[in-house]
Amino acid sequence: MGDILIGTCSWTDPALVRSGWYPRGQRDAEGRLRYYARRFPLVEADSGYYALPQERTSRLWAERTPDGFVFDVKAFAPLTGHPVRPQALPQDLRGAELKDPGVLDDLWARFADGIAPLRRAGRLGSVLFQFPPWFRPGPRAEAFLAACARRTQGWPVAVEFRHPDWWRPAHREATRARLADHGFAAVAVDMAQSPPTAIPPITPVTTPCRSVVRFHGRSTAWGTGSKEDRFRHTYTEDELAQWVPRLRALADRVRSLHVLFNNCCADAAVRAAQTMADLLQAPVRRTATAAGPSPARTH
Repeated sequence: MGDILIGTCSWTDPALVRSGWYPRGQRDAEGRLRYYARRFPLVEADSGYYALPQERTSRLWAERTPDGFVFDVKAFAPLTGHPVRPQALPQDLRGAELKDPGVLDDLWARFADGIAPLRRAGRLGSVLFQFPPWFRPGPRAEAFLAACARRTQGWPVAVEFRHPDWWRPAHREATRARLADHGFAAVAVDMAQSPPTAIPPITPVTTPCRSVVRFHGRSTAWGTGSKEDRFRHTYTEDELAQWVPRLRALADRVRSLHVLFNNCCADAAVRAAQTMADLLQAPVRRTATAAGPSPARTH
């Protein structure tokens, strides 16, 4: 069985910081990351989606985390076809046409430079390409994926689709095959199934290297309302326990399974992550409680 690494989709979310989960004296940037990394072996750096990662910041992340800790970094919005605020662009590119091939080349190069310290330190778990809801199966999307594969050769890439057709029966096998051809790990999701845009709850494996599961919560406001509305959910132990056999089955087929919680309201994500870790380690955790809580890693 491969390693199962459990974490959350952010360690800097303002709602988490306000929740009191971080103790006093460890609420600055360095203290938060060191505290988080003592409790979980994995985190998603979602900040890469909103602004280009900086080499200095990535280097500090690597220095402030222990050996074995890894970051999944979310790709910068324009690299996946999302819009971006002008203020999020480097000053010399504000006002530039983002569809211009030269501008895109520049953004890709700067993103690569920004994550380079994590790659060199062995701390880059995967780069998450989360494609927008309007990115649907078809020739244009396939060409876009092929271009991403050329630009990310040698990177550990995970792909999450937000258009449900990719994983519906009519396209499912073609989607799996396409991601496998590119060496991309498929991202499975947990979410409410009642919205019409819900992603089917399947767990495809497209590379033996890794698989990723992201828990978005089960809010029925998916696709509408504010971020808090879409991701507000407190997972029950029963809801998480339903995933235990599926996660173990996934881990049997890959070298590393990343399990990330994105129900980012207050401390709901860190509590769900710890509960899932307890469920997966239940047979052995009782013999280790005297030593205190262990990081959320299991085999």
